[in-house]
Amino acid sequence: MGAFSWVMMGLALWHFTIFLPDRFWAGIVGAFLGALIGSFLFAFAINGFTIPGRNDTEILTALEGIPGSIIGIAIVYYLGVRQENQAAAEKPVAGVPG
Repeated sequence: MGAFSWVMMGLALWHFTIFLPDRFWAGIVGAFLGALIGSFLFAFAINGFTIPGRNDTEILTALEGIPGSIIGIAIVYYLGVRQENQAAAEKPVAGVPG
């Protein structure tokens, strides 16, 4: 049940990526994956690599997914910006011999 709440928190925060420029690696789907995977992995790690059961899940359990979701989205955004910059550097400039 804890993993479900972590992933749902990542999904909720993913919705706010609509306010950011679409420079994510793999577009909005990449942001989606970054949010879900990031929220799960971060919360899983801070819980000692265990998943809280139904009776151990509280509101704070869901909040544990927030930092991981933001980190995951930031990583995917960074990868997308880096990919765009590399593509722009490889693009030949018109009129320049080379």
